[in-house]
Amino acid sequence: MNFYTMRRAVVLAAIFLSAQAGFLVTANPCDADGLKGKRPNIILVMTDDQGMGDLSCMGNKVLRTPNLDRLHAMSTRFTDFHVSPTCAPSRSSIFSGRHEFRNGVTHTIKERERMALSTTTFPELLHQSGYATGIFGKWHLGDEEPYQPGSRGFSEVFTHGAGGIGQAYRGSCADYPPNREKEGLYFDNVIRHNDTLVKTSGFCTDVFFQAALGWTKAQHEAGRPFFTYITTNAPHGPMLAPEKNKKRFLDLGWDENTAGRYGMIENIDENMGTLIQKMDDWNLWDNTLLIFMTDNGQAGRRGKLNGKATPIFTAGFKSGKGSAYEGGTHVPAFWCWKGVLGAGVDAPALAAHIDMYKTFCELAGIEIPDTVQAIDGRSLVPILENTEVDWPDRELFVHVGRWEKGADPNLSKFKKCAVRTARWRMVNNTELYDISIDPFEKTDVAGDHPKVMARLRKDYDQWWVESLPLMVNENVPYAKSHPATEMYEAQLKENGIPDWVVPRF
Repeated sequence: MNFYTMRRAVVLAAIFLSAQAGFLVTANPCDADGLKGKRPNIILVMTDDQGMGDLSCMGNKVLRTPNLDRLHAMSTRFTDFHVSPTCAPSRSSIFSGRHEFRNGVTHTIKERERMALSTTTFPELLHQSGYATGIFGKWHLGDEEPYQPGSRGFSEVFTHGAGGIGQAYRGSCADYPPNREKEGLYFDNVIRHNDTLVKTSGFCTDVFFQAALGWTKAQHEAGRPFFTYITTNAPHGPMLAPEKNKKRFLDLGWDENTAGRYGMIENIDENMGTLIQKMDDWNLWDNTLLIFMTDNGQAGRRGKLNGKATPIFTAGFKSGKGSAYEGGTHVPAFWCWKGVLGAGVDAPALAAHIDMYKTFCELAGIEIPDTVQAIDGRSLVPILENTEVDWPDRELFVHVGRWEKGADPNLSKFKKCAVRTARWRMVNNTELYDISIDPFEKTDVAGDHPKVMARLRKDYDQWWVESLPLMVNENVPYAKSHPATEMYEAQLKENGIPDWVVPRF
C-alpha cells in the first residue's frame, strides 16, 4: 500500500479516533469574520530529521506515536507541505519568508549557516506587536552574538549551540564544551538561558519541553499572547535516547542505532502528549494554534533487524534528508486550533515553510513593513479558512547547497536542485516527474514534456540570477574562535555554571 492509498484509510481511521476522543471531523468551522487579526497564541513544534515515514499515523508499523496520531486526527493537515533539504536552510526560510540562499544560508556550517543580519524575522514583528516570543532547543542560524535568537526577536532563549548538541566545527559553529564530551551528549546538557549558561538534568528533549511548558504557562497566566517555538535536537544523530525508550526496539531485535532513533521519536511523542494535556488543563485551545512539523526529509532510512540489513519505512519516498527529490523536502505539517480550524481534514494545496511568515503576521493582525526583505511566501490563511480554496499554481525552488567554501556557486548551479509546482518536479535540470500521478518519482518524463522543461529551466535560471548576489556568506572568513567556548570559559571562571531549576507547569 503506497502513501496516498494509505492516506485514505488513515482519514477514515482519523474520523473514528476523533469521534472517540470527542472531536468531530469538521471541514472549516472558523467564523464568518475570518482569521485575520485573531491574534492567537502560536506553538510551533519542529523536530530535527524526522520524516513522513516516522509516524504511526503515516503508516509506520514499528513506531508507536499515539499522541502525534491524536494531533493528526485533530488537525488540518497540509498534505503537500515542503521545507528545505537540510536543517539551517529550513530555519532561515521559516523566519524570513524567503528562500535560504536569499538570507546567505547555503550550508549548515562554515559560517554559511548564519542568517543575514539584514533579515527581519517574524518573531521581531510579533514581539513588537505585544507577543512574548520564546525558543526552546535548536537555533542553528549563527552562534556569534548578533546572530543569536535573543538578537533576532526572541524575548526568551533556551538553546544549545551549533546545529546539534555536541557539535563543533571550524569557525564559529560549536556547542558548549561539556556537551562535546561523550558523556555530555544529549543528557545533562549545558544550555544557554537568555544570557546565562545553566546545567540541566535529564534527556535533552524532555528538558526543552519542560522549559517551554513552564514559560508558556507563565505567559498564559500573565495574559500575554505568545509564540512558543519548541525545536528539538532529536531525532538527529548520534542516535541516543533514554533507555526506557530504546528498550522495546532492542527487544524486537533492532540494532542500537535504530533503537536509539526510534526511541527518540517515541520520546518526542510522550512530550507531545504532555503538551496536549497541558493545553487541555489550561484551556488554551480556544485561542492557541498548535503546529507540528519537521525541518527536512527523513534521515533514518536503513537499519538492522536481528543482524540483517532492513529498510526503514519511508512512506514510499525514495530519498530523504539532503536530497533534491521529493523525499528531501516533503514533510508532515499538522495545524490544530480546536473549534476554529477543520479537524481531521486534509489541505492539498502546495504549501511551504516560506509561507509561515505572512501567515503568522496575518493571524496576528500585523502589517508587514515595506522595509523588510522581499518575501517569497504567501499567507496560508485562505487555506486555513477553506481547505478547498482556489490556490493559484506556484514554483518552489530547491537547492541542497553545500558546495565547498570559496568555490564558485555557479559550478553547483544544477547539482542537487529542483523546481516544484503543483504537478511537476524538475530535478537537476534534466529530470521531470509528474507528481500528480507519480508522487514517488519512479518515471522520468522529461522527454515527453519539452515545453514544461523549457519553462521550468527558464524560471530556475531567473531565480538563480536573482539569488546569487544575496548569498552574502560565501566569502566570509572563518571566525578565529568558538563564541560558545568563550562564553562558557568566561562564565565558569567568574561565576560558575549554576544548576537549572525546572519551572512549574
